Amino acid sequence: MDKELIVQLTQWHEEYEHQKIVDTLMEIPPTDRDYETINRLGRAYNNLGCYEEALEQFAMIAEQGQNDPLWHFRVGYSYYYLNRYEEAVRVLGIAHDLEPDDEHTAMLLNFSQRKLRKEQHAAARRVMREQHNDSGTAATPFEGMDIFNFWDDSDYALKEYVSAPPTDELIASVEEELGYKLPASYITLMKQHNGGVPYHTCFPTEDATSWAEDHIAITGIMGIGREKSYSLCGDLGSPFMIEEWGYPDIGVVICDCPSAGHDVVMLDYRNCGKDGEPEVIHVDQEDNYEITFLAPDFETFIRGLVNEEEYDTSEEDKEADLRKVAVGKFSPLLAELCSHVSEVDQLEQKIRKVCTQIVEEKGHFSFHADELSTLMYDMQFWLYTSSYPNTSRQQYLDVYEKMIAFGGEFGQGGYAPGFVSEWLDGRIREGLIIEEKGMLRFTDEARASVIAGLEAEAAATV
Repeated sequence: MDKELIVQLTQWHEEYEHQKIVDTLMEIPPTDRDYETINRLGRAYNNLGCYEEALEQFAMIAEQGQNDPLWHFRVGYSYYYLNRYEEAVRVLGIAHDLEPDDEHTAMLLNFSQRKLRKEQHAAARRVMREQHNDSGTAATPFEGMDIFNFWDDSDYALKEYVSAPPTDELIASVEEELGYKLPASYITLMKQHNGGVPYHTCFPTEDATSWAEDHIAITGIMGIGREKSYSLCGDLGSPFMIEEWGYPDIGVVICDCPSAGHDVVMLDYRNCGKDGEPEVIHVDQEDNYEITFLAPDFETFIRGLVNEEEYDTSEEDKEADLRKVAVGKFSPLLAELCSHVSEVDQLEQKIRKVCTQIVEEKGHFSFHADELSTLMYDMQFWLYTSSYPNTSRQQYLDVYEKMIAFGGEFGQGGYAPGFVSEWLDGRIREGLIIEEKGMLRFTDEARASVIAGLEAEAAATV
């Protein structure tokens, strides 16, 4: 390959201009493409997410690549992102044998082995389920289970989750909207108590997730309906999570989790069809939407929930978050914004006081749809637009995470973009934020109200 072309391709690779690499290399006649050209073309396809196309290129040079650890790594990379983990393990194992000290190969091989084990665990459970079904045993859903003492009907749960029992007409309407037939056990449970927060909110796992090494946690179970935000077809229900958050369109989101959108529990219809009995899975957005099998059916999942006390680190987590909001260093952007504001004395201390109250109430540092979180959404918008008045909606949504969400020491380590965009659009509908020539700002009255609210909440915090 021409040296000048190699330099240009390397520069494009470093600048993430992978399509330029493909376009340029595809102009070379196939008969003139050497091993290096095809290898780079396959890598570019990998980086564009075109893994099948990448494998086609790598197959052309398979014989030449047999002793090349880089060729094996790139093929394994394609298999991994195609969820073909058994093949990924095989090829990456060869790459690792050829170059044992390569950290990237070792890491991807480890990931592939872990995901292959998950698939094998899930397959074993499916076999057990089929054997159970073939035995001819059948029972009334939740027979012998104390369903009425299953739910923790706090004010929050009643407000955000619980609806009246669904009618048959509503069930049919929701199923039509979702495109899936809901399990009989799920319908049975919802007819007794339509959505809510259970006392037991943890489910044991054999494999680690972004939440914990040995379990996942749920916040609540979505009911059948549209009225409540946390219902199947509500504002924050299954279609929202799939369309706005990018969760796989393989079934129905039935549980939200404490991560505020970064993982969910779903009914998975891939193995049973849209009218069959779905499995229950955990989907982890933080790890490229990784799927972890939980239970062969909804009833088994519900019966398997255990109390969080079995995994309780809440006191330690709360203490860590209290220290974080008390002394954690503000992000560079948040520190800059606070330094430009003169309307509030000791602004940093007042922000810390309100966030301390949030941690005291929730047990962790995160913003949702509650009153204090809304105040913090308002406060950040006020601070940012005070310093940067020519801000559009998209510009603000893009910069939001740099203040508190991913703010380093004084940060949450994540956030729910849907909450922020919903808050912003709500404030616009309410007339508290106005748009002029594409730029957003609080009205003078709303700005004064935010400042007064911050002062009042900070004063009320001991």
